[in-house]
Amino acid sequence: MTPLLFQPLTLRGLQTRNRVVISPMCQYSAHEGHLDDWHLVNLGRFATGGAGIVFTEATAVQKSGRITHGCPGLWADSQIPGHARVAGFVLQHGAIPAIQLGHAGAKSGMQRPWFGNGPLDEHDIARGDMPWTQVSPSGLPVADGWPVPEALTLDDIKVLVGDFASAAKRALAAGYKIVEVHGAHGYLLHSFLSPLTNKREDAYGGDRAGRMRLALEITAAVREVWPDDFPVFFRTSAVDGSPDGWLLEDTVVLARALKDLGVDVMDCSSSGIAGSATAGKGQKRQPGFQVPYAETVRQEAKMATMAVGLITHPQQAEEILAQGRADLIAIGREALANPNWVLQAAQMLGLDAPFSVLPTQSDWWLEGRQRTSDFYDPDALEAVQS
Repeated sequence: MTPLLFQPLTLRGLQTRNRVVISPMCQYSAHEGHLDDWHLVNLGRFATGGAGIVFTEATAVQKSGRITHGCPGLWADSQIPGHARVAGFVLQHGAIPAIQLGHAGAKSGMQRPWFGNGPLDEHDIARGDMPWTQVSPSGLPVADGWPVPEALTLDDIKVLVGDFASAAKRALAAGYKIVEVHGAHGYLLHSFLSPLTNKREDAYGGDRAGRMRLALEITAAVREVWPDDFPVFFRTSAVDGSPDGWLLEDTVVLARALKDLGVDVMDCSSSGIAGSATAGKGQKRQPGFQVPYAETVRQEAKMATMAVGLITHPQQAEEILAQGRADLIAIGREALANPNWVLQAAQMLGLDAPFSVLPTQSDWWLEGRQRTSDFYDPDALEAVQS
């Protein structure tokens, strides 16, 4: 029987070749929002490595919405060709090209991580990374020592919704087949959802329905311009990691509302409302630590989910699927360490013709190598010689 990890999944008019997804992973290497050869090679290797879906990293819908000066964007038509190179290559080699659209909010305009991963300082400015004004729901800084952002006005919100829709149109023109709305990790949409950061008293604040309003309006705008036969994902921080913050029960309510708008998959991450984008206080990081969020949303919202977070071993991924805890498995840093993780999984899970998960250019070489592999096995070689 074909392992579940290698069984296709149908999402609207698309069918994945397997359940392995390469998570959006920031590279901090774009130039004025434009992708270049780095992104082509980096993302291309995951497609030739056999993944089913390959996500381009968080892509800003506004210039001031970038996490760093090195983050990509789709706020201008001039950025479409770079994305088209990536999406076209990924599709040509059997994976589905996907993109995550977002706005970093109060966490925008920060240092690239190898320069400190905090607010810009004089050293960054000397390198040419000039600061800009951040925005947020209520004008609250990320933490002590961070810049104080401006609170978005109602007019700002109207523009933002339109910019998400425009970026989605550009993503479609570039050839992406899946779009994900980034509503996690303390970035702008998450900061509207969380009561820890949203202190507004208008229609976009207050109770849970008010705090959900912006995420729902943006998702509806994206869904409206995205073709009916292409899926929409939503990445959520399922919990803030604080009893006074966004809770898993809130995520279930949000998921149901997003499903009604036409969202197909909830991508279940967590935390990041303050400080690091993914590490929450009081949250023990261990293998599969976020899988229970995907499981709960899948069961209670009756929709497909994607599990992410320290999923590193093929058997671990297979068990998550076999237990009905998620529909897709997102691999991140493990894929950076091993771009051929899918091949490793195929071999470990006993897939027939495991080398077939790779392109023909590699498959035929490795099939031949396998037939002569006994000559490299000392025990087998000794038996032949004796």
